[in-house]
Order: sequence, then structure tokens, then C-alpha cells
Amino acid sequence: METVLPGPTAPYATLLYALIPGLPFLGFLLNGVLNRRVSGTVAGLIGSATVAGSFGLSLFLFLTFQRQYTVQLFDWISVGSLQVPFAYQVDQLSLLMLLLITGVGLLIHIYSIGYMSHDANVGKFFSFLNLFVFSMLILVLGANFVILFIGWEGVGLCSYLLIGFWNTNTSYNNAAKKAFIINRVGDLGFLLGIFLIYLTFDSVEYAEVFQRAHLAQFGEYGAGVCVAITLLLFVGAMGKSAQIPLFTWLPDAMAGPTPVSALIHAATMVTAGIYLVLRANVLFTLAPQTLEVVGIIGLATALFAATIGLAQNDIKKVLAYSTVSQLGYMFLALGVLGYTSAFFHVLTHAFFKALLFLGAGSVIHAMSNEQDLRRMGGLRKALPVTFLTMLIGCLAIAGIPPFAGFFSKDEILSHVFEHSKLMWGLGLFTSFLTAFYMFRLLFLAFFGEFRGTAEQRAHLHESPASMTLPLVVLAVLSAVGGFMGAPLVLGKHYLADYLAPIFIYSRQLLPAAFATEPDHQTELLLIGASVAVAVLGIALAYVQYVARAQRPAEDAAARSAPESLVYHKYYVDELYNALFVRPVMLLSRGLFRFVENGVIDPIANGFGRATLAGGQLLRFVQTGSVETYLVLMVLGIVLILGLNFGRL
Repeated sequence: METVLPGPTAPYATLLYALIPGLPFLGFLLNGVLNRRVSGTVAGLIGSATVAGSFGLSLFLFLTFQRQYTVQLFDWISVGSLQVPFAYQVDQLSLLMLLLITGVGLLIHIYSIGYMSHDANVGKFFSFLNLFVFSMLILVLGANFVILFIGWEGVGLCSYLLIGFWNTNTSYNNAAKKAFIINRVGDLGFLLGIFLIYLTFDSVEYAEVFQRAHLAQFGEYGAGVCVAITLLLFVGAMGKSAQIPLFTWLPDAMAGPTPVSALIHAATMVTAGIYLVLRANVLFTLAPQTLEVVGIIGLATALFAATIGLAQNDIKKVLAYSTVSQLGYMFLALGVLGYTSAFFHVLTHAFFKALLFLGAGSVIHAMSNEQDLRRMGGLRKALPVTFLTMLIGCLAIAGIPPFAGFFSKDEILSHVFEHSKLMWGLGLFTSFLTAFYMFRLLFLAFFGEFRGTAEQRAHLHESPASMTLPLVVLAVLSAVGGFMGAPLVLGKHYLADYLAPIFIYSRQLLPAAFATEPDHQTELLLIGASVAVAVLGIALAYVQYVARAQRPAEDAAARSAPESLVYHKYYVDELYNALFVRPVMLLSRGLFRFVENGVIDPIANGFGRATLAGGQLLRFVQTGSVETYLVLMVLGIVLILGLNFGRL
């Protein structure tokens, strides 16, 4: 990174930076207080307006940005040598994240006005959405690991609240608890990593930590401490970004309202792990062993989740496993030092995956809350805007040029090709699976004959403008957003040039690795291979689900062993239940029976009984007779005098 200088000192500057997360927090307070006192439309306007204000301020910062700097709002923690100011860091990475969070967040807020219009707790919903945006902004603005961790925990809390928003449904509550608990596992690793960072560098400030790491100032520890630090940080990233083995919470998180899936589990929260690695890129560059682990875990997650997506019939579950797979792609890029490529895919993925989730919400809205692809079909005529925008989203995620996903995915595969031909081949196969299952979703939902009920057919209609307008905007971004990072053979890579200062220390440490680029002929061959497998996946999906009109089997149908394995998601949830959930529940029941009921309760009840018995004895003294009281007083005085006389 460049040297981070103090920020502007004008009074309005501090106010400006306080307002960016402060406006969504104000929306959280207003909607929380006014819940059920104002209409859902008013609540939606409050929530959307506050996020729009943050977006406007973020855009102003982006357009006027000249150099990296920090803005200290106030002194916060001061204990011995530990100094943690509440400060924001303004640089290229945080600015792009601000635009992503507030821009996509604003579109999802607007969409939610129409989607949640019939819900009884619209104010509470927008209150939680605003709180999430506030937490995410704190996460990306923080100038040290402690501030980042505050935002990290904040988005975890909001995820729990939003996944279980419809809390009268027990299964939704269980999904929320599952997300919360699994994220706590990752968060423990992250917290231990922060402790080790402080012990090693005597600071948690980004500027100080990264500069000392770059200069190999590890104190009494050797350079190997970076491996321990980065592995712990990666554990945190695995939990938040749903990587093997901490990925099972994200598909279940589809229990929340569809805008929640788009905002938290596609565009922003799940990319927090990617952001963490990018922010700490110097430490990861110094730990090549950790990068190998990151790359392998990312590739395994991408391939594993893609195979599961082949057999899912819930439209949101297909997108959920697609998200897990795409996040794996991003970690694969990080593992081969493709830092810019990983962030490029973060941006394009936010566009097309938010579009796909919101499009799925439009389908669910039209289908009277039906999510099973086997009950859909032929919807393109009734939902033309939804169909066209989702088609663009599917083309983008499949990697068809010139849509956004083509550029970012091709760039990732190009980096992987330079690192390992085997990993490139597996990544290319994953790309083929992605194209197949995404167009499987599109063909099952929008082509063929309608397979729903007569009542659903009568209810079919395009979504209102508040829902279709965000779809159109996201479709445009999914169509043209990739040109910010076009292949060098086609022109200038604007994103790489803009982000270069963020990775300057890493480039100085490994200049040869960052300078490696395939020649134009190889790049064109890689592009051709990527497009060919995507087209092949689309063609096979068309033949199977349109030309042959095949339909997925019902749940009770007999399946071959491989089909059953994929359909049941490799029984990972069942395995975790057997290894962790059931033993913990068994231990809890044992502790309740033998410790709580057998030891703690008798002790507590014994104190209560002793108190009651003492009270009963004292009641004999309280006779109500004045003569008795006088006698007792005299006896007490005599006793006190006798004791004092004995001491003389």
C-alpha cells in the first residue's frame, strides 16, 4: 500500500465520513421506532432514502479521491501500548466497496418496497436492512482490524435477524441459528488472528501492521508467524464466505425473504471474507503456504457446490449453491495471487447474482410463493421483463461475452492457468457445470408448458415497477460492467490500474509473480476454451430441458447412487448432525439431567429451604407481646455487658 496520510482536517470532512454509515443507522432507528406506526411504503422510502444518501456521499468521495488517507473520528481504546482509534481508511478498495454496498443495497431496498408490501412488519424489515448496510459500511471503512471486526460481527447479527425474519416458522429460526453458530466458528479464528497480529506487530492499525510486515519486522517471531496469522484470518473468511467446511449455512439461509438473499448472501456479506484477504494481502503474500490452502479450498468449494447445484429444484437453492461456487472461484483467484481478478469477480458477481436473486423473487411473487422449478414452466410470456433480465444474468454468470461474468471469470482462469494446468482444467469444468445448471434453471422456469395449478396460472403477472426497475438496472450492469476489466488483448484494464496502490507491497515482495501475463495467443486460446465450455453447457441444458422436455424427478422417485448422492448434497448436513449436533445435544441433555437437576438445582433449592427455615424460626420471636420483647431486650443487654466484662 501507499503511505496512508491523515485525512482532511476541515470540520465538514469528519461529518461527511460519519454520515456515510450514519445515515443507514438513522434509518434503522427511525424504522425501528416507527414500526407499525407508518405504512410499509413510508418505511421503505425512509430505508431507501438513507441508503441513497450514503450512495451519493460515497460517489462524491469516489469522484474527488486523490490519495489514500485516514480519518480519525475519536479516540476509542487506550490501554497500555494498545491504541485503537475509531478511524476510517479511505483508499481505492474501500471506495469501490462503498459504491458496491450502497449502490446495490439501494436497488435492493427499492425492490423490497414492492416485494414486502403485503408483510405485516415492513418497518422492522427495513430497519434490519438499514442496520446491515450500516454494519457492512463499518466493516469496509475501518482503518484497523478491530473496527473491521465490529462490522464483521454486526453483519453476522443482521444475517441472523434477517434469515429468521419470519420467525413464526420454526425451520426459518433453525436456519438463522445455524448461520449464526457456524459463523461464530469462523469468527473465533478471526479473533485469534487479531490477537496474534497485535502480539507480533504491537498494533492492529492497517498502515503500521502492513508496513512492518513488508519490512520483515516480526519482533521476536520469525516470518513463519505470517502463516499462523493468515490461516486464522482465513478461518474467519471461510465462515463468512461459506467455504468448505463452513458452507452449509448459506443454502439454508434462503429461508429469509428474497431481498435478503440478494443483499446479504449474494452481493455483500458473503464477500466480506474476500475483502479481508484483499485488505491483508501483504500478510498473505508473505505466507505462500496459506495461499496454497486458500487456492485448494476455493477450487474444491467451487467444484463441490457446482455439482450440488445440478440437482436442486428450489430456485433459490440453485442460486445459493451457485453463490458458494462463485465464492470458491474468488478464493481460487486469491490463492494464485490474482488479487485484482478476485475483486473484479466480486463486483461482477454482485451485479449478476443480485439480479438473479431478485429475478427469482419476481418469479416467486408471480407464482404465489412457489419456489419449486418442477411446478413452473412457460413463464416468459407472463413475465417478459423478469425473463429478459434473468436471461442476461444467466449469460453473465455462464461467462458468455460480452457480459460481465465472462471478463472476470476468464481473468481468473487465466491466472490459474499460469499457476497450475490441473487446477485450470478443474476450474474450466466448474465453469461448464455453472452454465449447465443456470440454464437448467432458466429453461425449467420460463420454457415449456406451465406446470403449476390453475389458481397460480390465474395469478401470473409481471411484478410492479418498484421490482422491475432494479432488475433492469442490474441487467445493464451485468451486461456492460465487465468492461472495467477487459482483457489486455482488448484494451486497458481500468480496474487493475485503479487498484494497483492497494497491492504495492505485495508487488514489491513478489514482482515476478505479479508481472506474469499470458501472451496474446495463449490468452485468446484460453478465452476460446472458456466460451466453448459455457456454450456446451447451455446447449446440453437446452437439449435436455427444452428439446426433450425432461423434468426433474419427484422427491420420492428412485435414483441411482450417484444421483442420490448429489441430490442429497453429499449428506454433508447429515454428517455434521452426526458428528457435532447430536453429540452436543446429547451432552446438553446429560448436563441438564445430572448436573443441572442433580447438583445445581439441589444446592440452589437448599439455600432457599434454609432461608425459609430460618424465617420460620424467627417467627417464634415475633410474638407481638410487648412483655416478651422487653425480656429479650434485657437479656440481650445483660449478654452484651457480660461479654464486655469478661474481656476486662
